[in-house]
Amino acid sequence: MSARKAGADAKTDVVKTNTNLKHNKKMKQLIILSLAVLALTACGNRNNKKAAENTGTETTVQVADASTVYVYYFHGKQRCKTCIAVGNVSEKTVKDMYADNPNVKFIEVQTDDEANAALVEKYEVTWNALIIAKGGDNIEITKQAFASAVNNPENLTDLIKTEVDKRL
Repeated sequence: MSARKAGADAKTDVVKTNTNLKHNKKMKQLIILSLAVLALTACGNRNNKKAAENTGTETTVQVADASTVYVYYFHGKQRCKTCIAVGNVSEKTVKDMYADNPNVKFIEVQTDDEANAALVEKYEVTWNALIIAKGGDNIEITKQAFASAVNNPENLTDLIKTEVDKRL
């Protein structure tokens, strides 16, 4: 084999390796993008009229009593593990800590139910949300709720208790 041919083969191998690396990088990016889209749609709000059945846990709230503290959990039809955990921890906290207090209520609100449109619009909910409200005094704690509901539910419980107690 001549030196020239060996050099050409080496250049071809380098080009093939670079092409494979570029292809692998593009595939990784495509896979990551696909997983991100899948994760977002798992928690998304879908307007699927076929699945418009009320499960019984969602409540339509027309007029809020100004003397009551409401813990609103807004969500769509499809919910991921974290979405479900936020709702469960919030509901359990209100039921366990305020069972004897008629002025504290947990309300689960399905955002794509037309009956809840006014409430969704009032709090400007576009995705999932956890809002504690009494009259015009409200706070959205969605970010903190999603950060702690699965791995540190006691943090979410403490936060809900703190915010509800401020409004009592």
